[in-house]
Amino acid sequence: MPDGRRVQRSTKEKLRKAAQSKADEWERLSKERTKARQAHRVIADIYRAAHQEELPDASVADFVERWLERRKGEIAPGSLVSYSATCGVFLRWLGEKAKRPLADLDTRQFIAFRDEQACRVSAATCNKFIKQLRVVFEDARRDKFIAENPAKDCPRLKVASAEGRRPFAIEELKGVLKVANDEWRSLILFGFYTGQRLGDLSVLSWANIDLQAGEIHLRTAKTGRMVRIPICAPLMEHIEKLPAGDQPNAHLHPKAAKAFQSGNSPMVSRQFGDLLISAGVSDRRGHGKSSGKGRASTRATSELSFHSLRHTATSLLKNAGISPAVVQDIIGHDSAEMNTHYTHIESKTKRKALDSLPSLFK
Repeated sequence: MPDGRRVQRSTKEKLRKAAQSKADEWERLSKERTKARQAHRVIADIYRAAHQEELPDASVADFVERWLERRKGEIAPGSLVSYSATCGVFLRWLGEKAKRPLADLDTRQFIAFRDEQACRVSAATCNKFIKQLRVVFEDARRDKFIAENPAKDCPRLKVASAEGRRPFAIEELKGVLKVANDEWRSLILFGFYTGQRLGDLSVLSWANIDLQAGEIHLRTAKTGRMVRIPICAPLMEHIEKLPAGDQPNAHLHPKAAKAFQSGNSPMVSRQFGDLLISAGVSDRRGHGKSSGKGRASTRATSELSFHSLRHTATSLLKNAGISPAVVQDIIGHDSAEMNTHYTHIESKTKRKALDSLPSLFK
C-alpha cells in the first residue's frame, strides 16, 4: 500500500500468470491514484500560500457547486432538484472535509455515508444517493480532477421486499388525521385524493391550483410528466379552508416545502413515520435501524408510509370498477393501457372516478 502497509487480497485467478497480471494492474492503479492525490495537494498548498484561500476548483464543495450549475440546462428541472438534494445531504455529512481536495475522497467515505444514511432513510433512498453521486464524481474523473471515481465501488444496499407494504384502511387514515397538525392533515388529504408523491405535494403552490376549473396541475419530479387532477368535493372543501395569500407561488405546505428544497426530505418522511406511531397504526419504534453490514445491510421497513396513500387511492379506484387507463392517468404512472402520446382521458371522466373515493370527514 502507499502508506507502507502490507495487505493480502485474492485475485480469484487460478493461473499464476493471470494472477500476477491482475496484481500488477492493481499496483499501477494504486500508484496513479496516489500520484493524483499528491499532485492535487501540492497544487492546493501552493495556491493557498500565494492567495491565502483554497484552490477554487480543487475542493469537493466547489466542484459539486459548479457541476450543479453546469447541469441546469442539461437535465430536467425535477432531476436537478433531486441531484441538488442528494449533493446537499452528502456535503453536510462531509462537513469540513467538503473543503478538502477532490483527490482526498475514497470509497470508504461513500460506504460510511451510505451506512449512516441507512439509519435515517430507506435502503432504496440510500441507493439513489449513491447512484447520483456516482454520476457527479464520474464527471470529475472524466474531467481529470481525480484519477478514478471513488463512488463507483460503493456497494448498493439490499432493498427490503415491497411485498410487506399495504394500503391504508380508511379507519386508520381517520385515526392519523386526528393526531396530525394542520400541515400534515393537508398533506394526507392531498395524498389520498390525488395519489401523488410526498415530494410533489410538499412543493405544491397556489399556482398549481385552478379553482375555476376545479383542477390541480403539476409536473411530477420523478418522471417529469404533467398531470391534471380534478379536485373532488372533499378535497375542494379542504382547499377552500386553507389560508391563501396574494402570492401565487406561495406554498400550500411551507414547512414541508422548505425541507424538500433544502435537501432535507428524509426528515419529512420520518415525521410521517412518527405520526403513524402516534396514531397507533405503526409500532415500528426502531424505524430506520439497519440490520447487517455491507451488501447484506437492510433497513427495517414499516408496512405503511406516505407512499401507501398512493396505493390506497389506486386500490379504491380499481375496486370501484374504474378503468385501469383512467387510474393510471390520475396517479401519473406510465402503463401499457394508457400512453399519453396517443390517449387523452377527459377531465370529466377522471372527476367521476375521484368522486368514488370515500370521504375522510365522516
